Amino acid sequence: MSKAYRYLVAVIILLVIGSCYPFVTREIKEPTEALKKVRYFWPEFQDDMDIDSLVLAIEKSLEYLDKLPEDRAFTYGPNTFDVAHIKRSLETFSQLIKQNPDIKGLNRELRKKFFLYKVAGSSREKKVLFTGYFEPILEGNSEQDSRYRHPIYRRPVDLLNIDLGLFRPKYAGERITARMDGQNLIPYFTRKDIDEGKALAGKGLEIAWLQDPLDIAILQIQGSGTVRLPNGETIRVGYSASNGHPYRSIGRFMIDEGYIKDENVSLQSIRSFFRDHPDTKREVLNHNPSYVFFRVLDTGPLGNIGVPLTPGRSLALDNRLFPKGALVFIRCQKPIMGKDGGIVEWVPFSRFLLNQDTGGVIKGTGRADIFWGSSPYAELAAGHLKHKGDVYFLVEKPGYKK
Repeated sequence: MSKAYRYLVAVIILLVIGSCYPFVTREIKEPTEALKKVRYFWPEFQDDMDIDSLVLAIEKSLEYLDKLPEDRAFTYGPNTFDVAHIKRSLETFSQLIKQNPDIKGLNRELRKKFFLYKVAGSSREKKVLFTGYFEPILEGNSEQDSRYRHPIYRRPVDLLNIDLGLFRPKYAGERITARMDGQNLIPYFTRKDIDEGKALAGKGLEIAWLQDPLDIAILQIQGSGTVRLPNGETIRVGYSASNGHPYRSIGRFMIDEGYIKDENVSLQSIRSFFRDHPDTKREVLNHNPSYVFFRVLDTGPLGNIGVPLTPGRSLALDNRLFPKGALVFIRCQKPIMGKDGGIVEWVPFSRFLLNQDTGGVIKGTGRADIFWGSSPYAELAAGHLKHKGDVYFLVEKPGYKK
């Protein structure tokens, strides 16, 4: 058997094995690998929303950038840009869309003036899994009574965030959340400790009271919301801290226990199940030991860059890998809502957004979370969106002569 023939046989065997076993995907942990520069095969840039909302979202990112030191660097895959360049990039894009060019003109100008980078994704097809979140509006009261019995808590004073890197260099960047028990440092209270054990009761931490512990859990998952009081006034709350325990999906737990089917899991289906099986609620909620504490907000929900989120225009990505406040373009699917409040169909859409938030479960290059707002459509979209698509980042070419 010739050497060339043996080589050919080896190649064929590898191809056959590769077709039978999926490729092992390596987790991307460095920002330099999270974005790949696009040189060919650009998407067509079309936007399904109004320009005013996009301009507003850009202005919020600029507010964030204005507060940063001038030498702050932003990594876009193989390239690095300073704050001044990112600001100019957003300003150039804002001016461009205000000129309201047609689709061909917009695409021509973006190809001429901007670099494009594609998010690496997490699967063989290099796609990103999109989910959604919203700002719930919940009925509540500022005082406890027979109807409103479940509290929204402020951050407790005994909750400690500890930077382990201060003690051992090898733990740099790692943190734990804990509390003191006498002379011992121990994990903070779990959800079960707080909800059933009343570990924080009577400490004056209550911001407001809600009717249903599921409403508390939803508020904690979404990270912000509005409590509507009986007198018509509202209290807007946002994320302050968590107890440090890992987040465990109650939807996944309910699927594993056979309570709901995988293809039917959504916020709406979970609510419906609990209406019919109220005795299972505590078991399901306590499966997730993570617990979120809140603070009162003066404005709308804030992203991780400290500016109000813009409905339909703010995106949450892994803040370890992607530049904060950056201009993003996505392609995914969205639901069409019928007159009965249900989903009629899913349709493709594309849109410009700004990377203005992050999330506890939004990790790696394969996840993205769209902030939909606080409307009934927002709850519908956030509750059902679980579709794969593409995420691109845009930044102006350095030294481009306008």
